Amino acid sequence: MINKNVFRNLSYGVYVISTMDGDKPTGCVANSVMQITSAPATFAVSMNHDNYTNACIQKSGKFSVSILTEQSDQGLIGIFGFQSGKDINKFENVEKLEKEGLSIVADSCGYIVCKVIDKMETNTHTVFLGEVIAADALKEGNPMTYAYYHNVVKGKSPKNAPTYVEETVEVPKEGKWVCSVCGYEYKGELPFEEVPEEFVCPLCKQPKSKFELR
Repeated sequence: MINKNVFRNLSYGVYVISTMDGDKPTGCVANSVMQITSAPATFAVSMNHDNYTNACIQKSGKFSVSILTEQSDQGLIGIFGFQSGKDINKFENVEKLEKEGLSIVADSCGYIVCKVIDKMETNTHTVFLGEVIAADALKEGNPMTYAYYHNVVKGKSPKNAPTYVEETVEVPKEGKWVCSVCGYEYKGELPFEEVPEEFVCPLCKQPKSKFELR
């Protein structure tokens, strides 16, 4: 028996991995990033084959890691975690910095830029090994952990995430309105039925119609 829930006892962060799609920046959320060596400094990132960012890293040969904090705009996870770079320009309305030809999320506590020096293929993911060519701290803040994202933000993982586990939702007696896309739970003072139709999920920017009573 393999109980995948035990994997969540490992420490993970929440990051935006960015690269270039030709002359357009793109990226996605990832939680599997780790330092491999210190001299030279190298990092590994795991990227699902179905993620558009995977193919873009293969072509560009570079990737960056923006380290999100607990104070970072939760909408960043919706933009980079639940939409595809094939369909939208993810950085169009995101404050960014340009480092070594890549776009960095400004609303983060730091960034790391790497050039790809090797990779390993699995059945579902590519593990890219990158040598650091730039890195620096940005805003102060507690780095967001995977546990914080699940337990405090109440978000769920995209199915492409290496740590994705299909979750069984326990329905409380009073019920709750939950975004069917990202798992965000509405906790506003106004009853959800009275929330204006223009309301969008603060996490993934999906419309009110995507919320379900559970």
